Amino acid sequence: MGFLSIVIDAALRAGDAILHIYGRDFDVEYKADDSPLTEADKAAHHIIVDALADTGLPVLSEESKAVSYEDRKDWPRFWLVDPLDGTKEFIKKNGEFTVNIALIENGHPILGVVYAPVLQTVYYGLKQEDGGQRTEDGAWKVTDCANKTVDEILASAVLLSTFHFAQSAPREAPLRVVASRSHCNDETKAFIADLEKTHGAVELVSSGSSLKLCMVAEGVADIYPRIAPTMEWDTAAAQAVVEASGGRVVQYDAAVPAASYLCEKLDIESRMSHSTSHLPHSTEFLLRPLAYNKGDLLNPFFVVSRQ
Repeated sequence: MGFLSIVIDAALRAGDAILHIYGRDFDVEYKADDSPLTEADKAAHHIIVDALADTGLPVLSEESKAVSYEDRKDWPRFWLVDPLDGTKEFIKKNGEFTVNIALIENGHPILGVVYAPVLQTVYYGLKQEDGGQRTEDGAWKVTDCANKTVDEILASAVLLSTFHFAQSAPREAPLRVVASRSHCNDETKAFIADLEKTHGAVELVSSGSSLKLCMVAEGVADIYPRIAPTMEWDTAAAQAVVEASGGRVVQYDAAVPAASYLCEKLDIESRMSHSTSHLPHSTEFLLRPLAYNKGDLLNPFFVVSRQ
């Protein structure tokens, strides 16, 4: 069984365990940083870690005991897991939470699975080999996953480029920005205001957990500025989906005009080796994809976009 099949199976089983707890009353604990923790987080964690043990690769999960940087800095490949991303959404029972599993290679996500149990939807992205088996690069979405086997899910997957083409807004339509109407911080409001200078009034769309990145990958949204804290396990799986779909997840730099983060405006690969005239030279190094397995697992602020 290739890595992708193992991960999808683990995500589905973790999702089933989460839904079992979701449907009844449950207790909520709080970690040292005041973030919530439920028995669903713990149950999903154990299911996923046990499943990934078969791959022989180390696992770093949000619910694992802390692994020191000295112990993990030389891991060439490892699994990065958020067993229940969006615990606050889980507690609110709004359905907008996910299971996130990513394969990190040399600091970059090369495989990612995002499963939304209530929505019964799987997103997955592949960029390189799958457990030694060559696979087609790309990103896919599967709906109505209830009671489907892994093989049935893989057989019914639809390329995200297909969804993106169908859901792309007409050129005259408002730019769709992922942001909360009620919980925007000042930096995000300023980013949106800067976009409006170029594109006119924008449409705000929102969702919970890593689904926000998947909205851009799918074409439901055009850009997602995250000018607020996240951890590596929050973004890795969805970043793999975004990048495999042709999108970008790059570090945010306040000196760069907001409209320049849109993919048709920003060619990261060429900018790494060629200076451009429309952006300050000092921003060339800063606009890079999020990196993983850093000494500090806190992400820098970032922007997600897709053509």
